[in-house]
Amino acid sequence: MNMKERFMKALKGEEVDKVPVVSVTQTAVVELMDITGAAWPEAHSDAQLMADLAYASYAECGLEGVRIPYCLTVLAEALGCEINMGKKNRQPSVIAHPYPKGVDDLKMPENLLELGRIPAVHGALRILKEKAADEIPVIAGMEGPVTLASDLASVKKFMKWSIKAPEDFQTLLDFACDACIVYANSLLDAGADVVSVPDPVASPDLMAPDTFDNILKPVLQRFADNVNGPMVLHICGNVTPILKMMADCHFESLSIEEKVNIADAKASLGKSVSICGNVSSPFTLLSGDEAKVKADSRKALEDGIDVLAPGCGIAPDTPVANIKAMVAARDEYYA
Repeated sequence: MNMKERFMKALKGEEVDKVPVVSVTQTAVVELMDITGAAWPEAHSDAQLMADLAYASYAECGLEGVRIPYCLTVLAEALGCEINMGKKNRQPSVIAHPYPKGVDDLKMPENLLELGRIPAVHGALRILKEKAADEIPVIAGMEGPVTLASDLASVKKFMKWSIKAPEDFQTLLDFACDACIVYANSLLDAGADVVSVPDPVASPDLMAPDTFDNILKPVLQRFADNVNGPMVLHICGNVTPILKMMADCHFESLSIEEKVNIADAKASLGKSVSICGNVSSPFTLLSGDEAKVKADSRKALEDGIDVLAPGCGIAPDTPVANIKAMVAARDEYYA
């Protein structure tokens, strides 16, 4: 069973020889940028640099998958958001929004897939697909529809509309969902085996569970139902209050942080959906030592994790040694 076969089976909850160790979230760290010469911010826009940096997470760290891009702003930029491209150890971020005053002027570009960094992402996927040779899974990341909608209007306006302008709120969500469907399918067409969808604004930290159940869940279901390949849904924070709702969003797998108890989650969800996670990105991989990484990884394995992975995006200043320790912990668990 090669790495791709193992990962694809694990996502479906099927039996595997050992739990795969992959990052379905952000993978690039400064050490890998120095090793490869493919550094941010240039690697956000150059297909070859993007692919080289992604491949290093497999070649240098042993992660059993390669994932691009490294932020949640690619589709937002193509739809008119202004982006600060960050620096070597800081990801791009949205700094201006095209629809802060309302949804009357919403317009989907006919050439959406030709705009911004989307062609670079497609190019990097094609490079990685060839290099992976059907042995290593290729994962494409993108912002989810809830987060994309909030970027188009601003989080503040988005939250306000959820209460005071529910029709505009729904219109914006539907528009974002349409764009996400087009983009996700293009990622699969370009060579991705799996699409990873972090949607942090859907978190219970920002949106009430009732809102998730009644409004956001149907949008996520429509998104998943119209994408022609497997997807992983990642929502930040303690998602325990919405975990069963997330499992009903029609994604193949859920990615969760350390704030969620894996054993309880597995008991609650059964075999309805697989779970990726939940080694803490800030407190273990970034600031812990190798012993803590191994201890936390082993705990996740003992609790029944389906895919051993960081609980959220790997912080850029994370030591390569700690990422390697997560892989070593999995290997030792099966020794």
